[in-house]
Amino acid sequence: MVTQKSKTDSFSEFVAANEKRIREALTAACGDDVGRDAAAEALAYGWTHWDRVAGLANPVGYLYKVGRRRGRRMLSRRRPLYERVDPSRLPEIEPKLPDALAQLSERQRTVVVLVHCDGWSQGEVAEQLGLSRSAVRNHLDRGMKSLRAALGGVS
Repeated sequence: MVTQKSKTDSFSEFVAANEKRIREALTAACGDDVGRDAAAEALAYGWTHWDRVAGLANPVGYLYKVGRRRGRRMLSRRRPLYERVDPSRLPEIEPKLPDALAQLSERQRTVVVLVHCDGWSQGEVAEQLGLSRSAVRNHLDRGMKSLRAALGGVS
């Protein structure tokens, strides 16, 4: 049995090392507000069940999946993830990008955002999402091809 102090120290170290990655992955999958809430709920779950979660082979991936399930529930009660945006509010990006992202599959959108917006390597995405590197590469390639087509060849 883990003592309370060692549980606290162990979980605190885990959060310090992994909270940002969990939050980024969930905001890529669920949008900013829902992703942040889902990350907080996943970490709360991790704390409550830390004795079990700490012993898993991939506790970060497991908590991502916990957060993803909770994020889906939150999204079902909220507005769409990528709604039409007034182009005047987005002067630094391609105005058609939100609509183009909304047309991607959830997995493609998550991979594209993590790699191209958050600067993750394909290996980091694969580990976080529990996918093979080739699956990440395929989702990324297909997502980027769809975005290019939707944006009229803009890269």
